[in-house]
Amino acid sequence: MTQFRKTASTFIKGAKTLPGKYYTCAAIFLEEIDRIFYSRWLCIGRVEQIPNPGDYFIQQVGQESIIVVRDRNGEVRSFYNICRHRGTRLCTEAQGNFNGKILCPYHAWAYGLDGQLEVAPLMNELDDFNQQDYPLHRVSVATWSGFLFLNLAESPEPFATAFGPILDKFAQWQLPRLRVSDRIIYDIQANWKLICQNYCECYHCPSLHPVLAKMSPYRSGENDLISGLFLGGFMKINQIGGSMTLSGNWCSLPLGNVSGEDLQRVYYYSIFPNMLLSLHPDYVMVHRLWPQSPNRTQIICEWLFDPDAMKQPSFNSRDAVEFWDITNRQDWQVCELMQTGVSSRAYTPSPYSSAESLLAEFDREYLKAIEH
Repeated sequence: MTQFRKTASTFIKGAKTLPGKYYTCAAIFLEEIDRIFYSRWLCIGRVEQIPNPGDYFIQQVGQESIIVVRDRNGEVRSFYNICRHRGTRLCTEAQGNFNGKILCPYHAWAYGLDGQLEVAPLMNELDDFNQQDYPLHRVSVATWSGFLFLNLAESPEPFATAFGPILDKFAQWQLPRLRVSDRIIYDIQANWKLICQNYCECYHCPSLHPVLAKMSPYRSGENDLISGLFLGGFMKINQIGGSMTLSGNWCSLPLGNVSGEDLQRVYYYSIFPNMLLSLHPDYVMVHRLWPQSPNRTQIICEWLFDPDAMKQPSFNSRDAVEFWDITNRQDWQVCELMQTGVSSRAYTPSPYSSAESLLAEFDREYLKAIEH
Protein backbone atom coordinates (compact mmCIF):
# COMPACT_ATOMS: atom_id res chain seq x y z
CA MET A 1 0.00 0.00 0.00
CA THR A 2 1.03 3.59 -0.60
CA GLN A 3 2.11 5.50 2.48
CA PHE A 4 -0.36 8.35 2.80
CA ARG A 5 0.21 11.71 4.36
CA LYS A 6 -2.34 14.34 5.11
CA THR A 7 -2.12 17.67 3.36
CA ALA A 8 -1.22 20.28 5.94
CA SER A 9 -2.93 23.65 5.91
CA THR A 10 0.50 25.29 5.53
CA PHE A 11 0.60 23.77 2.05
CA ILE A 12 -1.92 26.37 0.89
CA LYS A 13 -0.82 29.26 3.06
CA GLY A 14 -1.78 32.45 1.26
CA ALA A 15 -3.45 30.63 -1.64
CA LYS A 16 -6.61 32.21 -3.00
CA THR A 17 -9.18 31.29 -5.61
CA LEU A 18 -8.54 32.30 -9.20
CA PRO A 19 -9.72 35.69 -10.50
CA GLY A 20 -13.03 35.61 -12.33
CA LYS A 21 -11.47 36.15 -15.76
CA TYR A 22 -10.17 32.57 -15.76
CA TYR A 23 -13.75 31.31 -15.79
CA THR A 24 -15.36 33.83 -18.12
CA CYS A 25 -12.85 35.30 -20.59
CA ALA A 26 -13.18 34.04 -24.17
CA ALA A 27 -9.53 34.86 -24.97
CA ILE A 28 -8.27 32.84 -21.98
CA PHE A 29 -10.53 29.97 -23.01
CA LEU A 30 -8.86 29.90 -26.44
CA GLU A 31 -5.47 29.86 -24.71
CA GLU A 32 -6.60 26.86 -22.67
CA ILE A 33 -7.63 24.94 -25.75
CA ASP A 34 -4.34 25.69 -27.49
CA ARG A 35 -1.92 25.25 -24.60
CA ILE A 36 -3.69 22.50 -22.70
CA PHE A 37 -6.23 20.58 -24.78
CA TYR A 38 -4.10 20.66 -27.94
CA SER A 39 -0.91 19.91 -26.02
CA ARG A 40 -1.64 17.44 -23.20
CA TRP A 41 -2.66 13.79 -22.99
CA LEU A 42 -6.47 13.63 -22.96
CA CYS A 43 -8.58 10.66 -21.95
CA ILE A 44 -11.00 9.87 -24.77
CA GLY A 45 -12.57 6.55 -23.79
CA ARG A 46 -11.89 2.84 -23.57
CA VAL A 47 -9.99 0.39 -25.77
CA GLU A 48 -13.04 -1.89 -26.05
CA GLN A 49 -14.92 0.82 -27.97
CA ILE A 50 -13.04 -0.35 -31.09
CA PRO A 51 -12.58 -4.13 -30.67
CA ASN A 52 -12.25 -5.12 -34.36
CA PRO A 53 -10.11 -4.01 -37.33
CA GLY A 54 -11.80 -1.08 -39.03
CA ASP A 55 -13.82 -0.09 -35.95
CA TYR A 56 -13.59 3.63 -35.29
CA PHE A 57 -15.05 6.55 -33.40
CA ILE A 58 -14.73 10.30 -33.81
CA GLN A 59 -13.43 12.49 -31.00
CA GLN A 60 -13.92 16.23 -31.04
CA VAL A 61 -11.14 18.21 -29.31
CA GLY A 62 -11.76 21.94 -29.44
CA GLN A 63 -12.26 22.71 -33.12
CA GLU A 64 -10.49 19.54 -34.26
CA SER A 65 -12.20 16.31 -35.34
CA ILE A 66 -10.08 13.21 -34.74
CA ILE A 67 -10.53 9.66 -36.10
CA VAL A 68 -9.58 6.84 -33.69
CA VAL A 69 -9.43 3.49 -35.48
CA ARG A 70 -8.11 -0.04 -35.03
CA ASP A 71 -5.98 -1.13 -37.99
CA ARG A 72 -5.64 -4.55 -39.63
CA ASN A 73 -2.91 -5.55 -37.17
CA GLY A 74 -4.98 -4.64 -34.13
CA GLU A 75 -3.07 -1.43 -33.42
CA VAL A 76 -4.98 1.68 -32.38
CA ARG A 77 -4.24 4.65 -34.62
CA SER A 78 -5.47 8.22 -34.74
CA PHE A 79 -5.69 10.82 -37.50
CA TYR A 80 -7.09 14.26 -38.18
CA ASN A 81 -10.45 13.83 -39.87
CA ILE A 82 -9.49 15.64 -43.09
CA CYS A 83 -8.54 14.48 -46.57
CA ARG A 84 -5.04 15.40 -47.74
CA HIS A 85 -6.39 16.53 -51.13
CA ARG A 86 -8.57 19.57 -50.41
CA GLY A 87 -9.33 19.20 -46.76
CA THR A 88 -12.74 17.54 -46.97
CA ARG A 89 -14.09 16.05 -43.73
CA LEU A 90 -13.63 12.32 -44.24
CA CYS A 91 -16.10 10.91 -41.76
CA THR A 92 -19.33 12.35 -40.36
CA GLU A 93 -20.67 9.31 -38.49
CA ALA A 94 -19.77 9.30 -34.80
CA GLN A 95 -18.72 5.64 -34.88
CA GLY A 96 -18.76 2.57 -37.09
CA ASN A 97 -16.50 0.38 -39.21
CA PHE A 98 -14.49 1.54 -42.24
CA ASN A 99 -14.64 -1.85 -43.98
CA GLY A 100 -10.95 -1.79 -44.82
CA LYS A 101 -10.44 1.77 -46.06
CA ILE A 102 -11.06 5.39 -45.16
CA LEU A 103 -12.74 6.97 -48.18
CA CYS A 104 -13.05 10.68 -48.95
CA PRO A 105 -16.66 11.40 -50.06
CA TYR A 106 -15.54 14.21 -52.42
CA HIS A 107 -12.95 12.90 -54.88
CA ALA A 108 -12.69 9.30 -53.64
CA TRP A 109 -9.15 9.44 -52.32
CA ALA A 110 -8.85 6.29 -50.21
CA TYR A 111 -6.59 5.61 -47.23
CA GLY A 112 -5.66 2.39 -45.49
CA LEU A 113 -6.42 1.89 -41.81
CA ASP A 114 -2.77 2.80 -41.19
CA GLY A 115 -3.42 6.22 -42.74
CA GLN A 116 -1.43 5.64 -45.93
CA LEU A 117 -2.90 6.97 -49.17
CA GLU A 118 -3.81 3.98 -51.37
CA VAL A 119 -6.02 5.42 -54.11
CA ALA A 120 -5.91 8.90 -55.67
CA PRO A 121 -7.91 8.99 -58.94
CA LEU A 122 -6.14 10.70 -61.87
CA MET A 123 -3.22 11.85 -59.73
CA ASN A 124 -0.97 9.42 -61.65
CA GLU A 125 -1.23 11.88 -64.53
CA LEU A 126 1.01 14.26 -62.59
CA ASP A 127 4.70 13.56 -63.08
CA ASP A 128 5.73 14.71 -59.61
CA PHE A 129 2.92 13.16 -57.50
CA ASN A 130 3.96 10.49 -54.99
CA GLN A 131 1.20 8.81 -52.95
CA GLN A 132 3.58 8.18 -50.07
CA ASP A 133 3.87 11.94 -49.54
CA TYR A 134 0.19 12.27 -48.59
CA PRO A 135 -0.75 10.06 -45.64
CA LEU A 136 -3.40 11.24 -43.20
CA HIS A 137 -2.08 13.60 -40.54
CA ARG A 138 -1.34 11.48 -37.49
CA VAL A 139 -2.27 12.19 -33.88
CA SER A 140 -0.37 10.55 -31.03
CA VAL A 141 -2.38 7.89 -29.22
CA ALA A 142 -1.65 5.83 -26.10
CA THR A 143 -3.37 3.22 -23.97
CA TRP A 144 -3.23 2.91 -20.19
CA SER A 145 -5.21 0.53 -17.97
CA GLY A 146 -7.77 0.01 -20.72
CA PHE A 147 -8.21 3.73 -21.34
CA LEU A 148 -7.39 5.54 -24.59
CA PHE A 149 -5.54 8.87 -24.70
CA LEU A 150 -4.78 11.39 -27.44
CA ASN A 151 -2.23 14.17 -27.67
CA LEU A 152 -2.45 16.69 -30.52
CA ALA A 153 0.99 18.20 -29.94
CA GLU A 154 3.49 17.78 -32.78
CA SER A 155 6.08 16.35 -30.39
CA PRO A 156 4.22 15.35 -27.22
CA GLU A 157 5.85 14.33 -23.99
CA PRO A 158 6.07 10.51 -24.04
CA PHE A 159 3.02 9.06 -22.35
CA ALA A 160 5.10 6.80 -20.11
CA THR A 161 6.98 9.85 -18.85
CA ALA A 162 3.92 12.04 -18.36
CA PHE A 163 2.01 9.28 -16.54
CA GLY A 164 5.01 7.83 -14.74
CA PRO A 165 3.69 8.53 -11.22
CA ILE A 166 0.55 6.44 -11.76
CA LEU A 167 1.44 3.89 -14.46
CA ASP A 168 1.17 0.94 -12.05
CA LYS A 169 -0.62 2.61 -9.18
CA PHE A 170 -4.05 0.99 -9.57
CA ALA A 171 -3.03 -2.57 -10.46
CA GLN A 172 -5.23 -4.20 -7.82
CA TRP A 173 -8.39 -2.95 -9.54
CA GLN A 174 -7.38 -4.72 -12.78
CA LEU A 175 -8.69 -1.79 -14.79
CA PRO A 176 -7.91 -3.26 -18.26
CA ARG A 177 -10.44 -6.08 -17.82
CA LEU A 178 -13.32 -3.84 -16.71
CA ARG A 179 -16.13 -2.92 -19.06
CA VAL A 180 -18.52 0.03 -19.24
CA SER A 181 -22.04 -0.86 -18.12
CA ASP A 182 -23.65 2.59 -18.02
CA ARG A 183 -23.01 6.03 -19.46
CA ILE A 184 -24.63 9.43 -18.83
CA ILE A 185 -23.72 12.57 -20.78
CA TYR A 186 -24.24 15.88 -18.99
CA ASP A 187 -24.27 19.39 -20.47
CA ILE A 188 -23.23 21.81 -17.73
CA GLN A 189 -23.43 25.60 -17.87
CA ALA A 190 -20.15 26.05 -16.03
CA ASN A 191 -16.44 26.36 -16.73
CA TRP A 192 -14.52 23.07 -16.82
CA LYS A 193 -12.15 24.17 -14.05
CA LEU A 194 -14.99 24.73 -11.59
CA ILE A 195 -16.01 21.11 -12.16
CA CYS A 196 -12.46 19.82 -11.58
CA GLN A 197 -12.09 21.97 -8.48
CA ASN A 198 -15.40 20.78 -7.08
CA TYR A 199 -14.26 17.17 -7.54
CA CYS A 200 -11.01 17.83 -5.68
CA GLU A 201 -12.58 18.73 -2.35
CA CYS A 202 -15.26 17.47 0.02
CA TYR A 203 -15.51 20.69 2.03
CA HIS A 204 -18.93 21.05 0.41
CA CYS A 205 -20.13 17.50 1.14
CA PRO A 206 -21.99 18.02 4.46
CA SER A 207 -24.12 20.81 3.02
CA LEU A 208 -24.48 19.62 -0.58
CA HIS A 209 -24.35 15.81 -0.20
CA PRO A 210 -25.72 14.91 3.26
CA VAL A 211 -26.39 11.28 2.32
CA LEU A 212 -22.89 10.83 0.92
CA ALA A 213 -21.38 12.53 3.99
CA LYS A 214 -23.11 10.03 6.30
CA MET A 215 -21.79 7.09 4.32
CA SER A 216 -18.29 8.52 3.92
CA PRO A 217 -17.27 11.25 6.43
CA TYR A 218 -15.90 14.23 4.57
CA ARG A 219 -12.78 14.52 6.77
CA SER A 220 -12.02 10.80 6.84
CA GLY A 221 -9.60 10.75 3.95
CA GLU A 222 -5.98 11.41 3.18
CA ASN A 223 -4.25 12.52 -0.02
CA ASP A 224 -1.22 10.76 -1.42
CA LEU A 225 -0.88 12.69 -4.69
CA ILE A 226 -0.66 16.36 -3.81
CA SER A 227 1.17 18.07 -6.67
CA GLY A 228 1.44 18.10 -10.45
CA LEU A 229 -0.93 16.47 -12.94
CA PHE A 230 -2.34 13.88 -10.53
CA LEU A 231 -4.18 14.90 -7.38
CA GLY A 232 -6.18 12.95 -4.84
CA GLY A 233 -6.40 10.18 -2.28
CA PHE A 234 -8.97 8.15 -0.41
CA MET A 235 -12.06 8.61 1.75
CA LYS A 236 -13.38 5.94 4.09
CA ILE A 237 -16.67 4.07 3.82
CA ASN A 238 -18.36 3.72 7.21
CA GLN A 239 -20.12 0.41 6.71
CA ILE A 240 -18.17 -2.82 6.51
CA GLY A 241 -19.09 -4.33 3.16
CA GLY A 242 -20.61 -1.01 2.19
CA SER A 243 -20.36 0.95 -1.01
CA MET A 244 -21.39 4.29 -2.47
CA THR A 245 -24.79 3.13 -3.71
CA LEU A 246 -28.43 3.93 -3.01
CA SER A 247 -28.72 0.84 -0.83
CA GLY A 248 -25.34 1.37 0.82
CA ASN A 249 -24.30 -2.17 -0.16
CA TRP A 250 -22.01 -3.56 -2.83
CA CYS A 251 -23.75 -3.69 -6.20
CA SER A 252 -21.17 -6.11 -7.59
CA LEU A 253 -18.33 -8.35 -6.49
CA PRO A 254 -15.10 -6.62 -5.39
CA LEU A 255 -12.88 -5.76 -8.33
CA GLY A 256 -9.68 -7.60 -9.15
CA ASN A 257 -7.44 -8.02 -6.13
CA VAL A 258 -8.97 -5.24 -4.03
CA SER A 259 -8.71 -6.38 -0.42
CA GLY A 260 -8.02 -5.30 3.14
CA GLU A 261 -8.52 -1.64 3.97
CA ASP A 262 -9.24 -0.85 0.31
CA LEU A 263 -12.58 -2.63 0.74
CA GLN A 264 -13.65 0.29 2.93
CA ARG A 265 -12.18 3.10 0.85
CA VAL A 266 -13.01 5.08 -2.25
CA TYR A 267 -10.07 6.63 -4.11
CA TYR A 268 -10.68 9.88 -5.97
CA TYR A 269 -8.09 11.26 -8.42
CA SER A 270 -8.13 14.12 -10.88
CA ILE A 271 -5.88 13.54 -13.88
CA PHE A 272 -5.14 16.87 -15.52
CA PRO A 273 -6.78 18.14 -17.58
CA ASN A 274 -9.92 16.13 -18.37
CA MET A 275 -10.18 12.87 -16.41
CA LEU A 276 -11.70 12.26 -12.97
CA LEU A 277 -11.10 8.70 -11.76
CA SER A 278 -13.07 7.25 -8.82
CA LEU A 279 -12.11 3.76 -7.67
CA HIS A 280 -14.62 1.95 -5.45
CA PRO A 281 -14.32 -1.58 -4.06
CA ASP A 282 -16.96 -2.90 -6.48
CA TYR A 283 -16.89 -0.50 -9.45
CA VAL A 284 -15.01 2.36 -11.06
CA MET A 285 -16.55 5.66 -12.14
CA VAL A 286 -14.87 7.92 -14.69
CA HIS A 287 -15.73 11.46 -15.76
CA ARG A 288 -14.31 12.93 -18.98
CA LEU A 289 -14.58 16.71 -19.36
CA TRP A 290 -14.82 18.48 -22.72
CA PRO A 291 -14.89 22.30 -22.53
CA GLN A 292 -17.32 23.82 -25.04
CA SER A 293 -16.98 27.50 -24.09
CA PRO A 294 -15.91 29.53 -21.05
CA ASN A 295 -19.26 28.76 -19.41
CA ARG A 296 -20.20 25.36 -20.82
CA THR A 297 -18.75 21.86 -20.39
CA GLN A 298 -19.81 18.46 -21.64
CA ILE A 299 -19.21 15.66 -19.15
CA ILE A 300 -19.25 11.98 -20.06
CA CYS A 301 -19.68 9.83 -16.96
CA GLU A 302 -19.19 6.06 -17.17
CA TRP A 303 -19.45 3.20 -14.69
CA LEU A 304 -17.13 0.20 -15.12
CA PHE A 305 -17.54 -3.30 -13.67
CA ASP A 306 -15.94 -6.71 -13.89
CA PRO A 307 -17.45 -8.38 -16.99
CA ASP A 308 -17.95 -11.70 -15.15
CA ALA A 309 -19.86 -9.95 -12.37
CA MET A 310 -22.04 -8.23 -14.98
CA LYS A 311 -23.33 -11.68 -16.03
CA GLN A 312 -24.54 -12.58 -12.54
CA PRO A 313 -28.30 -12.42 -11.76
CA SER A 314 -27.61 -10.30 -8.68
CA PHE A 315 -25.67 -7.67 -10.64
CA ASN A 316 -27.26 -4.23 -10.18
CA SER A 317 -25.34 -1.35 -11.68
CA ARG A 318 -28.29 1.01 -11.19
CA ASP A 319 -27.65 1.01 -7.44
CA ALA A 320 -24.36 2.84 -8.09
CA VAL A 321 -25.43 4.78 -11.18
CA GLU A 322 -28.49 6.33 -9.58
CA PHE A 323 -26.59 7.23 -6.41
CA TRP A 324 -23.95 9.10 -8.38
CA ASP A 325 -26.40 10.59 -10.86
CA ILE A 326 -28.12 12.29 -7.91
CA THR A 327 -24.76 13.37 -6.49
CA ASN A 328 -23.45 14.53 -9.88
CA ARG A 329 -26.51 16.68 -10.47
CA GLN A 330 -26.11 18.26 -7.05
CA ASP A 331 -22.52 19.11 -8.00
CA TRP A 332 -23.43 20.39 -11.46
CA GLN A 333 -26.11 22.66 -10.02
CA VAL A 334 -23.71 24.30 -7.58
CA CYS A 335 -21.03 24.59 -10.29
CA GLU A 336 -23.55 26.50 -12.40
CA LEU A 337 -24.26 28.73 -9.40
CA MET A 338 -20.54 29.35 -9.04
CA GLN A 339 -20.31 30.21 -12.73
CA THR A 340 -22.92 32.94 -12.35
CA GLY A 341 -21.19 34.17 -9.21
CA VAL A 342 -17.65 34.42 -10.58
CA SER A 343 -19.10 36.25 -13.59
CA SER A 344 -20.13 39.12 -11.34
CA ARG A 345 -17.99 42.26 -11.19
CA ALA A 346 -18.32 42.01 -7.40
CA TYR A 347 -16.50 38.68 -7.25
CA THR A 348 -12.96 38.79 -5.86
CA PRO A 349 -10.60 35.91 -4.96
CA SER A 350 -10.74 34.65 -1.38
CA PRO A 351 -8.60 32.25 0.69
CA TYR A 352 -8.91 28.51 0.30
CA SER A 353 -9.83 26.55 3.42
CA SER A 354 -7.55 23.89 4.92
CA ALA A 355 -9.79 21.30 3.23
CA GLU A 356 -9.10 22.75 -0.24
CA SER A 357 -5.35 22.27 -0.58
CA LEU A 358 -5.69 20.25 -3.80
CA LEU A 359 -7.51 23.17 -5.42
CA ALA A 360 -4.56 25.43 -4.77
CA GLU A 361 -2.29 22.88 -6.44
CA PHE A 362 -4.72 22.47 -9.36
CA ASP A 363 -4.58 26.24 -9.86
CA ARG A 364 -0.77 26.21 -9.83
CA GLU A 365 -0.61 23.45 -12.45
CA TYR A 366 -3.23 25.18 -14.58
CA LEU A 367 -1.49 28.58 -14.51
CA LYS A 368 1.80 26.91 -15.36
CA ALA A 369 0.16 25.13 -18.29
CA ILE A 370 -1.22 28.33 -19.83
CA GLU A 371 1.98 30.25 -18.92
CA HIS A 372 0.24 32.89 -16.78
